[in-house]
Amino acid sequence: MEKIRVTIWNEFRHEKQNSAIAAIYPEGIHKAIAKGIAADDLEIRCATLDEPEHGLTDEVIASTDVLLWWGHAAHREVRDDIVAKVHKRVLEGMGLIVLHSGHFSKIFKAVTGCSCSLKWREQGEWERLWNIDPTHPITRGIGEYFQIPHEEMYGERFDIPSDSKILFLSNFEGGNVFRSGITLERGYGKIFYFQPGHESYPIYYQKEILQIIGNAVRWARPVFFREMQAPNTPALDEIRSKCDAPTTGIVQNVDGSAKK
Repeated sequence: MEKIRVTIWNEFRHEKQNSAIAAIYPEGIHKAIAKGIAADDLEIRCATLDEPEHGLTDEVIASTDVLLWWGHAAHREVRDDIVAKVHKRVLEGMGLIVLHSGHFSKIFKAVTGCSCSLKWREQGEWERLWNIDPTHPITRGIGEYFQIPHEEMYGERFDIPSDSKILFLSNFEGGNVFRSGITLERGYGKIFYFQPGHESYPIYYQKEILQIIGNAVRWARPVFFREMQAPNTPALDEIRSKCDAPTTGIVQNVDGSAKK
């Protein structure tokens, strides 16, 4: 059995700077998720912001099938060149799972092309997540709904692309609603955004949360990796039309730059 190569990326700042959060996640959110989704078909490693190249070297990116991303207080510190490499790899087929406050990460903004803004409130209210697509692989094994005892409220309007497929809708104790689980496809890559996971609460120990993340990893696994190209393509059939218009002769890369 070929294992799915998973990299869990975590900012890993709150756990080192706040003793109350360290008490909840003594080894970091990334390690809690890694232990919670561990399975025979997954090969899991972790990477964090303060490692060289944020732990996302060319070798790590090239050998990752699915990347999980948790960030919050230091989105601006993530290097643009590394985000560009991750984005390129997503377009080539790598799966991307963005968690909670990662909605404001550079990589999520890059793949969505949106501001990803939303409403929020931190009062520890309950959240009820409704499974509105029970046939989807990510929702497999999850009932009609489940509840989180305490969570930061995220509320609409959530500025994400209109082609987002909604899997989970949430309502909060304070009255707000939110599209809390959505999927996208960009290039050859599959993307899942999942809202639960505020650092102040033990959410990444809850069985439903871990089951959904594990399901998402398997759903986002690449079918293949293929470089995105914009090739100058020969005609399949004979072209008999005559046209005297000039041609520019410019051959472009997929990013719009001219090939040398």
